Amino acid sequence: MFTSAGIGIVIAENASISGAKGGCQAECGSAAAMAAGAVVEMAGGTPMQVSHALALALKSTLGVVCDPVAGLVEVPCVKRNAFGAVQALLAADMALADITSVIPADEVIDAMHQIGLLIPKSLRETSEAGLAKTPTALQIEKRLHGKE
Repeated sequence: MFTSAGIGIVIAENASISGAKGGCQAECGSAAAMAAGAVVEMAGGTPMQVSHALALALKSTLGVVCDPVAGLVEVPCVKRNAFGAVQALLAADMALADITSVIPADEVIDAMHQIGLLIPKSLRETSEAGLAKTPTALQIEKRLHGKE
């Protein structure tokens, strides 16, 4: 838990863990990175393997936008987090097998921050674009909130 919390603190201090600020890469990506690092720690990996695991997991989510349907986390957020768990376990297995990230963890975190700044506001937890504005999503929103 300390390893996971430490990773989360480093990401929060140097980028973001908020979808409203950095897209789903910040929320789901940070969670995947935290989980990957914790799995490596629990498996007896080295601190360097923890670093590689978090970098591998976080890299796999760079650029993912936050576009909740009807402003709720059920679609697509819940499923994105499930895929993030798979990415975390794979990143941990890779790091434990001494597969390394070419880009160091701190640089991956910095890149996520820069990408988050470039993601339009409409794709950062506002439900103004992406999956949130598909015809099916608009029907769901209308049914739930009475909105067009």
